[in-house]
Amino acid sequence: MASETDHVESVRALRQLRRMRTFYAGGAVLWATSAASAGWDDPGGRPMWVSLAFLLVFAVLLGMTALWLRRRQVDYADEPVHHAAPRRTAWRRHANA
Repeated sequence: MASETDHVESVRALRQLRRMRTFYAGGAVLWATSAASAGWDDPGGRPMWVSLAFLLVFAVLLGMTALWLRRRQVDYADEPVHHAAPRRTAWRRHANA
């Protein structure tokens, strides 16, 4: 069974992977738009090929991130989910001696 710190780190890793997936998707859209624009202006020109190369890089990074996210979510699907706060009292209710 994983310790509590491992669970917290895995939650943080999943959150970071989701942020990176969004970033890579935005980059892929940006470079696809740039490649289309450059291809429209000068088909087969250097700016078009550079945009396509960056589009390929962002698409590969997006695919790898999506694959890692899917694997991580499958790994932790069997664990119970704890949404509520722990049931410990926040303050000790003992009288001072």
